[in-house]
This record gives sequence, C-alpha cells and structure tokens, in this order.
Amino acid sequence: MRRGTCLLNVAGLDEPISLVAGDCYLLTRPLEFTLASHADVRPVAAGPIFASADNGVARTGEGDDVLLIGGGFSFGDRARALLLDALPPVIHVPAGSGEADTLQWALSQIDQELRHRPMASTLVAEHLAVVMLIHVLRLHLARNLPAVSGWPAGLADPVVARALTLMHGSPERPWTVAELASESAVSRSTLAARFKAEVGQGPLDYLTGWRIELASARLREGTETLATIARRVGYGSESALSAAFKRVTGMSPRTYRDGASARLSGQPGTDGLPSSRGRPREESGG
Repeated sequence: MRRGTCLLNVAGLDEPISLVAGDCYLLTRPLEFTLASHADVRPVAAGPIFASADNGVARTGEGDDVLLIGGGFSFGDRARALLLDALPPVIHVPAGSGEADTLQWALSQIDQELRHRPMASTLVAEHLAVVMLIHVLRLHLARNLPAVSGWPAGLADPVVARALTLMHGSPERPWTVAELASESAVSRSTLAARFKAEVGQGPLDYLTGWRIELASARLREGTETLATIARRVGYGSESALSAAFKRVTGMSPRTYRDGASARLSGQPGTDGLPSSRGRPREESGG
C-alpha cells in the first residue's frame, strides 16, 4: 500500500485485513480475494480493470486516494509445494515495524522504476520484487518459527541447515547420509533424526525431490539433452533420471517437457522457474 487505506478480504479467512499506507502483504495461495474501501462495497471483476491499464497503472472508481503496487511470481508445481505449502494464506507486514524498512526501500525503488522507466527498469523492478519476497519469508519465519514446518523449519536448526546448504549447493554430488552427517559434524543417526523431525522426510528423500525440481526447471527453460540434465542434477544416466522423475512426478521427463512447451506456447511471457521473476504492477482507485 503506497497511499490510502483499504480492506483485504481473502476467501477462507474469517476477518478482513485492514491495510494502511506502508503495509505489505503476500498471498501464498490461488484464493479469491478482494480489495475494498468498505466492507459493504459490491466487488467488481478485476480482469477488465487490469486489461485496460494505461502504462502499467490500472484504475478503478472515481477517486485517486488509494494506490497499491502489486505483482506476482510464477512457480513450478513442485517448487510451489516446497516453498508455499508450509505458509499461511496471507503474510501481512504492517507499516511502522522495524522489519518493514527493507520492504519500504524496495517498494520506493520499484515505484521509481515503474514511474520513470529508466533503462532496464523492468529487470530492476523484477529483481527488487524477488528481494521483497525473500524478506517477507524471512520475517514470517522469524515471527512464527515454532509453527513452521518443512524445509523452512530446517533452516533454523544449524545441523539441518548445513545439510540443506550442502544439497542445495551441490545437488550433483552422490551424497549419502553419512557424508552429509560428517560435513555437518554430527553422527549419521543424529542427522537423520533431526532432519526428519524438522523437515518431515529423510535427507535423501529431500535430495531426490530437490533434484527433480531442478531437472523440471531445466526441462521447462531450455533445450539441454536429458543426459546433460541428468549429470547436472546428480544422476549418472538418462535412465536413472527418468526412473526417479517418473517416480516423483508420475510422468517421464520427455512427457513433462512436451507438456511444458505446449503450455508456454499458449501463454506468452510466462516462465515456470522455481523462484521466478516478480511482475510488479500498479493499481489506483477511489
């Protein structure tokens, strides 16, 4: 929220969230939501409003007392589950909180990029949006660590975090639980128990899922051969990747790539990278 006040109503939540200038919010589910000046205002469809946006600014109503900057992120299916399933439907960052300082800086920079359109403004705005996403997630983890599950909870455990860092940084290595435990300075049984308790699955099961997500991104975004992708994500052969990929996703890598190509051809400009680009936009209204 850059200016004014409004109510954010999200399907499934009991109460609306009151937003004021400086507030930020992240919607983590594809749920219906409305932004309204009053609770009794009849909602209108957003599609036509954004379709008629002028120079990136969509307008609704007759006034100009409310201004929001918004955007979206595209995720692959497995990345969405990995990142978002452990989060609540809405993360609200109130204005005036110390944690909001970085978000306010990023918002101001995005605002300048969108308004003045200097060279590479879209690229800069997209990367700033990713910075905002990361800071919102950090804030949520800091506030709600006891209630967090999955890999975000593992980041708070130094032993599990070390193992996650190793697997994320070098997924192509033929990791064993013993090697991960040695690198994390604990016993094999300690790592296995702590990893399962925090993340909800064993280290090697997690590694398989991470490798398949990386392979999925490469299948969507490029023309590398399956053999090349297999080597890059830690499988010794195309057949080994294919077997693991089908076990996890229910389809072969070739079928997945063909389907991704078909979807992309029908949706120009859409990418499915796991932590894909933010797409900032502005909306104002009365």
